[in-house]
Amino acid sequence: MTALRSLLEGSIDYAGLFPPAGLELEPALRQYAAYLNGEQSWALGRFVIPVARLAELEASAEGLMPRQPSDRAWRLTTLAGLDTAGDARTVGEFNCRHAADRAPAVAADAIEAKAETVAAVDRLLGSVPDYIQTYVEIPIAQDPTLLVEEIAHHGARAKVRTGGVTAAGFPATADLARFIRVCAEAHVPFKATAGLHHPLRGDYRLTYAPYSPHGRMFGFLNVFLAAAYARDGLEDAGLQHLLEETSPSAIQVTDDGITWQGRRLDLAAIRRAREQVVISFGSCSFTEPMGELAALGFLQ
Repeated sequence: MTALRSLLEGSIDYAGLFPPAGLELEPALRQYAAYLNGEQSWALGRFVIPVARLAELEASAEGLMPRQPSDRAWRLTTLAGLDTAGDARTVGEFNCRHAADRAPAVAADAIEAKAETVAAVDRLLGSVPDYIQTYVEIPIAQDPTLLVEEIAHHGARAKVRTGGVTAAGFPATADLARFIRVCAEAHVPFKATAGLHHPLRGDYRLTYAPYSPHGRMFGFLNVFLAAAYARDGLEDAGLQHLLEETSPSAIQVTDDGITWQGRRLDLAAIRRAREQVVISFGSCSFTEPMGELAALGFLQ
């Protein structure tokens, strides 16, 4: 499992507060704490929460957050509102409180916000101090090269929306492939969000509601492999083919590498991709993606 773990370690940012799960804060926090203590905690990343709910988190998670230095600290990624500078100050104050001796071990070390133009990206990144890692969610229906280059200029990271609770929320495969390739070429790491509950491309229910409509969804394994192959030089046509891959038998995973269509990634290439191209994906479920990986035979 070494290669798969290298590809997916710390990759799932738990977004249980958001649709289609839509949990209340306390149950979502309890789930996160349980996942951190579980056998599959190696795949768990940050807890996703709006900046405006940080104070509520402190009250709700008082007895859940670790306090001992030997415990695994909680990491949060925060969603900014319209006042990005004010939200960044709130995040900084939160971190100062939790840096105190014997304070709960938690850090909000990332902030996410949206921007649709080069000027908006510049304003946004100018309002957040460098010590907070910023992810800028950008549109990808048009060529995002200039937006990604501006993100690179600031040393920040990109964010892409890969789905939603309606079919209209999913980008075209060609647009997603282009975004991944542009990020790889610009050396801009990215995270993905929405619609990535399943390992492989396929038709799935769009929500957990009874009689939910189905839609064609991207797989998180497809996206992470596409990022790794883009870092390895695969062009848009090949990336599109990989993002559309539906067969688990087309992907061979061994301890020392992953192969798709006869093209192999060794451990060094996989690790470089995780450091330089793809960081994480948001999911309102942790058990669903991990359970499906196991059911497909990728986990042993």
